[in-house]
Amino acid sequence: MKKKIIHTLVYTYEIPVTLDNHLICLKPRSNNFQKLSNFELKIYPSSYSIFPLLSENGDDIFKVVFTGSTNSFTIKAESEIETKIHSDLYQLKNDYDLSLPLKIESNNSLIGFINGWFPNGQHDPAAIKIAQEALVGINNNNVLDFLYQLIELIKDRVKYTPRHIGHAWTSGRTLSERVGSCRDLAILLMETCRCVGIPSRFVSGYQFMDEPPEKYELHAWTEVYIPGFGWRGFDPTGSGLINHNYVALASSSNSELVAPVRGSFVGPSKLKSELQWNIEIT
Repeated sequence: MKKKIIHTLVYTYEIPVTLDNHLICLKPRSNNFQKLSNFELKIYPSSYSIFPLLSENGDDIFKVVFTGSTNSFTIKAESEIETKIHSDLYQLKNDYDLSLPLKIESNNSLIGFINGWFPNGQHDPAAIKIAQEALVGINNNNVLDFLYQLIELIKDRVKYTPRHIGHAWTSGRTLSERVGSCRDLAILLMETCRCVGIPSRFVSGYQFMDEPPEKYELHAWTEVYIPGFGWRGFDPTGSGLINHNYVALASSSNSELVAPVRGSFVGPSKLKSELQWNIEIT
């Protein structure tokens, strides 16, 4: 499926401000599941220098250094991408041991992806509890059966609702509120998987709709590492295993590190500012 994505963000300030350095994370990955044929990043005002970076997970990030002052700041990212069909893991043969906990001790690069989400490295007790429920009744503690049952439990316990402002919630808060945005549910799935030793990470990107909404927004889901299958995406707000309607931008253990734009400005206290965004997918 070939798509063109135009993502525009416009920041306005009531008086001119000085922009600090910004990090922009709007370039889609290019891999076996999605092929990026063209990417163009336009930034206004034009008084800036740009430096390409790679994140700890190998995703493209742009560091922008501004000079002078401005009362508006515009970012426009244009991507042309082709998504590929995702194979159904539940139908594929896998000779690896998929029983939980997964055997990943020999792969040191994965150890950090099973640490608890809390700052002290501990797992959220609410995530541990729902993980234990998902383990009940599955055969041989198989990771794929666990993921299927876990996502069904999450969908039964938490109602998806858009939330544009604020950090991702902890698993405990999402489960107690019984509602959550896509980033809240992605954190819940990520943390719950880590409780049983499944490497997982938070993903930011786009999801195409057969019937386009009035306004597209960024989406978030979870990638888990399964021996023999590698990193694969699962969306607790959708049907579970992701398909060719998804385009990944970046991934991280910390949801804030894959925000489309990170930066600040220097100006008077209580200065009024406004953000408007638009995502076109054709």
